Parts: sequence; C-alpha cells; structure tokens
Amino acid sequence: MSHPTRKPDTRTLATVAHTAFFLLLGASLLRFLLRHPGEPRTPWIIALSITLALLYVLGPALGAAPTARRLLWLGLVVTTWVVLVVLAPSFAWCAVPLFFTALRTLPPRAAVVLVALLTGFVVIAQLKLSKSFDPNLLLAPPAVAALATAVFVHMERQAQAQRALIDDLIRTRRELAATERREGTLAERQRLSMEIHDTLAQNLSSQQMLLQAADRTWDADPATARAHVRTATGIAAHGLAEARRLVHDLAPSELADGAGLAEALRALDAGPDIEVRFHLEGTPAPLPDRVQSALLRIAQGALANVREHSGARTAALTLSFLGDQVVLDIADDGHGFAEPRTDAAERGHGLPAMRARVRQLGGALTIESAPGEGTVLSAAIPLEPAP
Repeated sequence: MSHPTRKPDTRTLATVAHTAFFLLLGASLLRFLLRHPGEPRTPWIIALSITLALLYVLGPALGAAPTARRLLWLGLVVTTWVVLVVLAPSFAWCAVPLFFTALRTLPPRAAVVLVALLTGFVVIAQLKLSKSFDPNLLLAPPAVAALATAVFVHMERQAQAQRALIDDLIRTRRELAATERREGTLAERQRLSMEIHDTLAQNLSSQQMLLQAADRTWDADPATARAHVRTATGIAAHGLAEARRLVHDLAPSELADGAGLAEALRALDAGPDIEVRFHLEGTPAPLPDRVQSALLRIAQGALANVREHSGARTAALTLSFLGDQVVLDIADDGHGFAEPRTDAAERGHGLPAMRARVRQLGGALTIESAPGEGTVLSAAIPLEPAP
C-alpha cells in the first residue's frame, strides 16, 4: 500500500525549515547591507540572494523523492549558497535549513556527507568573519548539524515504523474480514442444511417409502396401496408447506402484507429494559425487497447484540434516505468495546452475517465504538437512480 510522502510531522518540520531559511536569508542580507553599504559586490549579493530564494521556492513543487530534477535543483541551491557565502560569509547560517533539505532529498549516506561538507564550509566562513580565534565558532556548527541530523533521522525512523504498523493493521483487518465472511457463509449453510434435513429431506424419504410400499401391494391389496398413496400425498402437502415456510423465513414476516421498512423498524424492540427509538430522515423512496429484508435483519441482529452484550438503556434506529443511498444507523448508550465481538456470531446475531448481507448489495457496514461511549453501527446501501 502506498503512503503519502509527507506525514503531518514531516510537513510541520518542512514548514519550520522553510520559514527559518527565509528568515536567515533575509537577516543575512540585511546585515550585509547595513555593514557594507555601497560596495561593488552589493549588486551581486542582492542578485544571488534573490536567486537563492527563488530556487528554494521551487523545491516543494519538485517533491521530496530523489529524482533527477530534484537532485539538479539541490545542486543549484547549494552552489548558489556557496558562491554567496564566498562573497559574504555572514550567509553561512542559511546552511541549517539546507541540512534538512539534503536529508529529505538524498539517501542517508549521501545526505550525511553533504551535511558534513556544508558544516565545514560554515566553520570556515565563521572563522573568516571572526577577528580572533573563538572555540565556539569551531564547535557550534558541527553540534548544530549533528543535532539536526539526529532529529531528522529519528523522525524518519518513527514514520517508517508507523507505516509498517499501519500496513500490518490493514493486512490483519482484511484477513479478519475474510475470516468473518467464511464463517458467516458456513454458519448460514449449516443452518439451511439443518432446516432442509429436518423438513424436506425427511418428508421426501417418507414419501419414497410409502410409494414403494404402495407399489408392492397395489395388485394384492389395492385398499392398502391407496391408503399409502393418500398418506404420501398428505406428507407431500406438509412438505410443500414446510418449503414455503422455509422460504418465508428467509424473507422477514414483518414485511409481509405490504408493510414498509419504516413501519417494521418502528415496531422493533430490544427487550423490556431497553427503550428503542426510531427516526426517519429524508424523503422515503421505494426500496427493493432484498434491501428492505437486509436492513430489517441487520436491525434485528444489532438490537439482539445490544440486548445481550451492551448493557444499554436506550437504542436509536435512524433510517436515512440520501437520494443515492439508504443508511440505517443503530446507536446505543452501552459500555461499548475496543474491538468487534466475535462470540455473538455463534448465536446467529454476529457481525459476519450483517457484513455479508450489506456486501451482497454493494454497500458498506461500519462500526464505531469505544469503552464507555456506546456503539454506533451503520449500514449504507446504494440505490439505483429512479428512471
């Protein structure tokens, strides 16, 4: 996964470095003009200062990656600064922001070499300005350069560690999502297989046995054979009813007889100890049956989790029609959690089934929760534009 080249900490450091550079450049130019008015080199100093400022402004537009253009730009900046320092040693301290520019542009070893060269040049320029030997002029520039380099390297290492951690978290989340999908699918398959085995399969087996018995006794005992056929017919009718019940169970009975989703959601409850409130936002629009069914099942599962796990006193259902999508929010004032629970999935109200329903409709399920701050579950499903 790609990451932005500039993180917030890096952007802050870059802003500080840019500001310091222009302040130092302006102060150095002002110092030169005040102390050396009317000298022949003054026009050159002004022109080189303007050129250096313009070159420095172009830097952010080239990005931080060590491309050929970026390296050429860095070379021009350093060369202009060197010429400027040769003409006016007071511009030497502009090298401090250039340390960060070199560290952000070059590979670590090359950046350290360039910082060392710039530091040596600063020491020479400061000694040239001094009328007598001063140990601070010899030791201060290397100390500043070492500090700047250490700070930058530490921040870069922290940024790399954060990027690696984010990659691991994203990969783990994808793996967990895939596991939840598989578990939800297996659980639904197991439920359906048990339903079919206990109803349709048993009925078909009984019908087969009765029809075989009728076939064997048809000539010798027609009355008994007809009784077997009548019994098999009754079992077939019962099996048909069971099949219809199974199909009906897959479609919520709350939506039967043309009842709308809003009415079905308003009628839901989470038990005697939890107050459930319903809110409708936006202009209601006709929803496909599968969308209504999915949102109702999600609301029922979410309220079951609220009742069993949250310790909440109130829960709010909000159905929002946003034109191109419909959103169902279920919020509670329970104790919340740090990570999504997985134990509820075994009882049929887990998050995997909700995610599967929303995903089949091209939507997204999000959960926001924190210990002591309740939980908000949001299911957003896109809608086809009306003709």
